[in-house]
Amino acid sequence: MKIAIAGGHGQIALLLARLVTDAGHDAVAIVRNPAHVTDVEQQGATAIVADLEQLDDDELALRLRGVDAVVFAAGAGPGSGAERKLTVDRDGAILLADAAERIGIRRYVMISAMAADSYDPERAVVPARSEADVFQVYLRAKAEADANLRARSLRWTIVRPGGLVDTVPQGTVDVGRTVPRGTIPRADVAAVVLHAILDDTAVGVQFEVTSGDTPIPAALSSLS
Repeated sequence: MKIAIAGGHGQIALLLARLVTDAGHDAVAIVRNPAHVTDVEQQGATAIVADLEQLDDDELALRLRGVDAVVFAAGAGPGSGAERKLTVDRDGAILLADAAERIGIRRYVMISAMAADSYDPERAVVPARSEADVFQVYLRAKAEADANLRARSLRWTIVRPGGLVDTVPQGTVDVGRTVPRGTIPRADVAAVVLHAILDDTAVGVQFEVTSGDTPIPAALSSLS
């Protein structure tokens, strides 16, 4: 398979690119900054330099020719401000879905956020009034992107991980429509995404995931 990862220089995306290539498939990393090309190539991925805030769906679709599945792992990142939570975390995800549909890519995996739908609409406004309100805008962006994807006929999966940590992957998780608050290694999130695509499982499912006791393939199969 050829799997394109938007936000290809992010920590989960880099881990995913390595897992994809180690599994014998082709990873394509979509990065905004040309300086990041070397980093993604070191993970075995091919880089596409493209700014999701500047392209339209026609242009992005042309860059995705030959791709079998897309993963949205992009984010504006800490300190980026409320406005870019909407233009990257929400609008970038929608752009990727539009481009996938245009070019005929059916499989789409979204990396979202736990409890995204719990945002406070009175605080999740632009301009944000405080840093705490910026986080509310972030949750709103994720929730609105997820809702847009759920309304499409794509073969989508929405992964909502708990608190992200950089510890050694466990390979075991707890999954469900909602799960108790917890953490999960970024490497395990990458593995969840990989298994969802390669095993073609958890299609049409939105779920939360934290570290737990169930092996990832079995956990995902239980959702299908």
